[in-house]
Amino acid sequence: MRISNGMRAGIAVVWLVAAGAAAAGCSNTVDGAANCPGCGPGGEPSFPTSRPTAAPPTSATPTPTSAPSPGGIQTLVPSDTGYVYIETKSGQTRCQINTQAVGCESNFTNPPVVNGEPANGVEVTADGSVRWIAGNLGDIPTTALDYATYHAAGWTIDAGEDGTQFTNDGTGHGLFISTEGVKVF
Repeated sequence: MRISNGMRAGIAVVWLVAAGAAAAGCSNTVDGAANCPGCGPGGEPSFPTSRPTAAPPTSATPTPTSAPSPGGIQTLVPSDTGYVYIETKSGQTRCQINTQAVGCESNFTNPPVVNGEPANGVEVTADGSVRWIAGNLGDIPTTALDYATYHAAGWTIDAGEDGTQFTNDGTGHGLFISTEGVKVF
């Protein structure tokens, strides 16, 4: 059976219209912002992932730092997004710090359970509110801390062999964190 060129063009138009209608029915737009509780801007989703047992290497582009001040406190400069990313000298705890909160990830001993998973993250806000999280900070460009005192985004950080303390400079609230646990104040 022979089909004329006019008939072929007609069939092609029918197929194009049908494909366009099908594609139009498959797309829609939902207004609003994505919500990932505990992630923060540009954060990773909160689902557990395995952590290496050895300390991960620091990024080739760590958070810039300034020279120590006369009092011996080194200031860690926030990134363009307003965060300072650190890891402890042992490499067992990593944290993200901004003016409103400190969120840390570690393999805690005997942590609370969150959504059926052992928590590996904790967040404290400047007003002293605390929240446990089962999550992952992702591939953040950390600055490795020595056992010393630092200042970052309105928080004073005292890093020691037994753990790290974060104190909000404005409110005095904060937390002491180690793999053994967390104390909020």
